[in-house]
Amino acid sequence: MDVSKFNRLAWDKQVEKANQWTVPVPTEKISAARLGDWDVVLTPTKPVPRSWFPDLAGLDLLCLASGGGQQAPIFAAAGARVTVFDNSPRQLAQDEMVARRDQLEIKCELGDMRDLSRFAPSTFDLVFNPCSVSFIPGVRTVFQEAHRVLRPGGLLMCGFVNPLRFIFDETKLESGHLEVRHALPYSDETHLSPGEKAKLEADGEPLMFSHSLEELIGGQISSGFVVRDFFEDISIDDPVCKFLPAYFATLSEKSSA
Repeated sequence: MDVSKFNRLAWDKQVEKANQWTVPVPTEKISAARLGDWDVVLTPTKPVPRSWFPDLAGLDLLCLASGGGQQAPIFAAAGARVTVFDNSPRQLAQDEMVARRDQLEIKCELGDMRDLSRFAPSTFDLVFNPCSVSFIPGVRTVFQEAHRVLRPGGLLMCGFVNPLRFIFDETKLESGHLEVRHALPYSDETHLSPGEKAKLEADGEPLMFSHSLEELIGGQISSGFVVRDFFEDISIDDPVCKFLPAYFATLSEKSSA
């Protein structure tokens, strides 16, 4: 299965369904960001600490797999030179709409987060990657590519789903029942029945994949990053979060040596 193509179509459908991660920020948030009052998320609820960010004025910033008209416009309004790179044309259209509406400069690029070959080495100062690697089967290439396109001393901010989140039967989770079903690593391609996969496609839901902590954290380190900070998060709509933080974020730095 072509995962990139499948998930491109799925996320286009998510825009039609007004998934919360596809709804653009209002003009009021852009106006506040222009005055220095802003926040963004890598995970469902907890704002990224402002201490993680350098001064955004003139910063070359890549919003990686971060379409939807949410983070990129905020960063642009706060003074960064923003490129948003996403697999979904409809998600990118949300950023383009906000840019036109609020007179922002945002460069939009369509593509798979695992392939940043169109960007030269040392192009960006910061790569911002909200929870999205769960939509691809392999994650280390993302870290390697992020490291390549960052300048020395550049920052990588990532949001992740805790891999333990994937052991449960997703259908039963919707009714609040936690039933352990899946061995890790998890993949919609291999762990679901043909009927369940057909329903995913009919419902416009993207394919999802788990990644071990060794891949998510060790993969950054082996790609040349130093992990500087970390936080965990919950979602009030996620039954798993009654028992453990199902999301986390990392701040990593490319060595300046």
